[in-house]
Amino acid sequence: MMTRFTDLFGIKQMRKSNEAKRMKRISLIIFLGLGLVACSLKEPSKTVTSAQVTGVVKDSLNKPLNCVMVRVTNETSGISQSVFTDEKGRYELSTRLVGDVTVRFRLPYYRDETNKLMLTVGKSVDQQAVLKPMTDLAEISQSLPAAYHFGSLAFDKDPKAINSRQNLQRDCAGCHALGNSVTSAPRPLDQWVAMVTMMQGFLGNPDPKLIKSRAALLNAGFQGQALKVRPVFPVDAETQKAVIHEYRLDNTIFPHDADINPADGLIYTVDRTVSQMAVTDLNSGKTVFFKQPPSTRPAVGKGDSYSSRSKEPGPHSLALGKSGYWYTTNAGSDEIGVFDPKTRTWKASFVLPAPARYPHTIRIGRDGIVWFTLAASSQVGRLDPVSGDIKLIDLPKLKPLGGSGGTVPYGIDISPVDGRIWYARLWGDKLGAVDPKTFSVTEFDSPVEGPRRLRFDAAGKLWVTGYSDGMIAKIDTASMKSEVYPMPEFAAGNRPAPYALAINPVTQEVWINESLTDRVYRFVPKEKRFIVYPMPLRGTFTRDFTFTASGWACTTNSPILNAALEGNETEVICIDPSGARVRK
Repeated sequence: MMTRFTDLFGIKQMRKSNEAKRMKRISLIIFLGLGLVACSLKEPSKTVTSAQVTGVVKDSLNKPLNCVMVRVTNETSGISQSVFTDEKGRYELSTRLVGDVTVRFRLPYYRDETNKLMLTVGKSVDQQAVLKPMTDLAEISQSLPAAYHFGSLAFDKDPKAINSRQNLQRDCAGCHALGNSVTSAPRPLDQWVAMVTMMQGFLGNPDPKLIKSRAALLNAGFQGQALKVRPVFPVDAETQKAVIHEYRLDNTIFPHDADINPADGLIYTVDRTVSQMAVTDLNSGKTVFFKQPPSTRPAVGKGDSYSSRSKEPGPHSLALGKSGYWYTTNAGSDEIGVFDPKTRTWKASFVLPAPARYPHTIRIGRDGIVWFTLAASSQVGRLDPVSGDIKLIDLPKLKPLGGSGGTVPYGIDISPVDGRIWYARLWGDKLGAVDPKTFSVTEFDSPVEGPRRLRFDAAGKLWVTGYSDGMIAKIDTASMKSEVYPMPEFAAGNRPAPYALAINPVTQEVWINESLTDRVYRFVPKEKRFIVYPMPLRGTFTRDFTFTASGWACTTNSPILNAALEGNETEVICIDPSGARVRK
């Protein structure tokens, strides 16, 4: 599947040779031995610092610039740290990175300024910057996130029409952004036809008429025209308090979900394409990889649909069980994988019986029972990992929306109040509940369109993203009354595409992954407001949040087409919302 996808877009997914991997790891070990201050093995320290970078950022008229992102990167380790300037243009970064680093200054509608520095333990370096405004229309256009290139397409005005913005956002910009530097590149009509044919095949609806109309729309809309829209991005004092940490994930192609193990403080990431577990130490930045063995099951289909099956496991989502094992949805091989973090070995997988196809998102109840959605067979699965008993629960028949051939059960979570298992049907605009004892299913209309991933808060309220209409909702599952919150629009008619959300277990704030605006979002329920965090890399597509004991919000950054991500490298991103030093 990935090979055909990248071939059609005319790019290559980058993988290192074994020798390159070995040399990079040797370099990393040397760097870590020389450059990083010793920290606790349990979680990153916010108090230990090695060096400081400070300064003031102004424009060419000597006026201070607010909310400039200042990013310090050590290429050897693959670690970056970013802070933001205040209203006086001041910034200060206390960093564990020492030695040769690159400092990049970035602000929308201004050209980047990049400098090389040498940082030394215990020393402070003053680095000023003067940013010049962009003047070239093409340069401005290329700097804008995918949302605004996507938003320039000639959508059908009727929101229910097959080529409306809502339907195209769900159908064509779900797994990857549509409008980034790769997917918006001009190309002949026949190439668009081939791409849309492939994508509609994945959706299980290879309708020739639909393929023709969508290929023509994309061909006409992506001709390299400079955008006229000028989104206005907010400046928030909360953003200025944050430090963003990035950890480059070498040797990965499609790192999907990530989660933190409270037992060791490490972040575990499943790679959907390479079939491996990546284990990252957030102190050192070092990542080690553990390849998942191929399935012994026979392959089914040709890999051109979500209903196909591969011998490659293709882990998609993960959850930590009562046993201390990680359980993964092996979307490629239709199995539930098992990884032991103590021995760092893959155990025998649980083989799902027919007709189970494409296990997607996974959650585990307090009783240790594993629940998961089955995206291609429209089911919810139940696994008792002790007895090995597997139960498949068929969902009600439902006509798919948009251009999909199925309704795709997607997100899933378990109510802390009554233990019911709730799921979302992305192409059905339905939410459903499964009784854990009787397995009876009840479905409800979703208050948002394109319900994708969902989570319960500590009070038992259900939160869900609306991918099609750019909203999130809070639902009282007892009464099914809901409150809907539109995502911030930085330009009229260009609402973000919220992919997933997670609840900080301490603050109960909602952190939202998004796929089109190069930003992530934090929603404060008590204040009913969003805080917006610009991400360091253009082409960002984050997947699912998890939280460290110290309050960092961590997620993967992987747009599938890595060439669309600035630097062509996937990564783990962690946001410390209160890590920045107070400027004096």
